Amino acid sequence: QVQLVESGGGLVQAGDSLRLSCAASGRTLKYYTMGWFRQAPGKDREFVAVIRWSGGSTSYADSVKGRFTISRPYPYTTAYLRMNSLKPEDTAVYYCAADRADRGSYYESDFASWGQGTQVTVSS
Repeated sequence: QVQLVESGGGLVQAGDSLRLSCAASGRTLKYYTMGWFRQAPGKDREFVAVIRWSGGSTSYADSVKGRFTISRPYPYTTAYLRMNSLKPEDTAVYYCAADRADRGSYYESDFASWGQGTQVTVSS
């Protein structure tokens, strides 16, 4: 497993942008599939985005497609989630997660390592 620490959350207005970071403690993320999930108050945690370590292909939830971008640039120590055109319904605790397998999974159970979460609040 790898230790992950998220940062970059905050309170913003609708239409604003934020970039979340997910840093690995003393490890490279080069050979991990990285995912972002979120949990809104009173709701189950849901998939947001994933990037595979092999080839860097990405997938997104329909609700964020075209607005959010996941990346994991060289030197592969940090993963990012760029969030544009934020909406009040994007308000949630955002979690990053790492999967040692190269499968681009959408399922929480496939990710062995998780960060502590960072709060994103979007006001209308």
